[in-house]
Amino acid sequence: MIELRPFEKLGKSDHGWLNANFHFSFAEYRNPERVHWGALRVWNNDRIAPQSGFPPHPHRDMEIVTYVIKGAITHQDHLGNQGRTEAGQIQVMSAGQGIQHAEYNMEQAETELFQIWILPNKEGVPARWETVQFPADGRDGRLVPLASGRGHEGAIPLYADGALYAGTLKAGQTIRQKLDGRPAYLVPAKGKIEVRAADGSPVTAKARDGVAVVDVPEIELKAVEDAEIVLVETDKLN
Repeated sequence: MIELRPFEKLGKSDHGWLNANFHFSFAEYRNPERVHWGALRVWNNDRIAPQSGFPPHPHRDMEIVTYVIKGAITHQDHLGNQGRTEAGQIQVMSAGQGIQHAEYNMEQAETELFQIWILPNKEGVPARWETVQFPADGRDGRLVPLASGRGHEGAIPLYADGALYAGTLKAGQTIRQKLDGRPAYLVPAKGKIEVRAADGSPVTAKARDGVAVVDVPEIELKAVEDAEIVLVETDKLN
């Protein structure tokens, strides 16, 4: 199954400094048909005004990945971690035993990011935070694992049965991604793509649209126009 979830139909919240769209139930947005997708629990598209952000707040037992689309986000937490993550990069936070953190846009322009939460396969782990400057050109024409609980070399490790991939395609380029029936969810951060299973009709997704996939051995991704793609695949929940 491949299901398009148009950006225009996502949950919405506007706080002035924060304009958010929710692919799954979150905060005041409740949709019983969109609570999770496999172990993927949250996928928010946040746009944060300059010199603003999320003040200190707590989390427990969740793998939280932030993928920055434009601008940058500055992280601080009670463990003493501090860092700035720029467009095209990710940060990973294992909330584990508990973490108090803040995320601010300290830039002079709007920051846009994907906030992605994955349910952990192990609870009560030591809380941690990590960011890595992956080379952007290493993702040209392919999906590269940036965070993974599957032992992908070079990826930030996750306490989760899944992986987050990102890549860029030029208009007309086509790639394939093996899923072996596992749940996957992908969003073009930029551009427009077609998603197709073997012998199936293509689903066209534009920037910020969600595409939910399950029970498909492999998908084909074709860029209708230059595109930046983020994909999360996980195991099914029991």
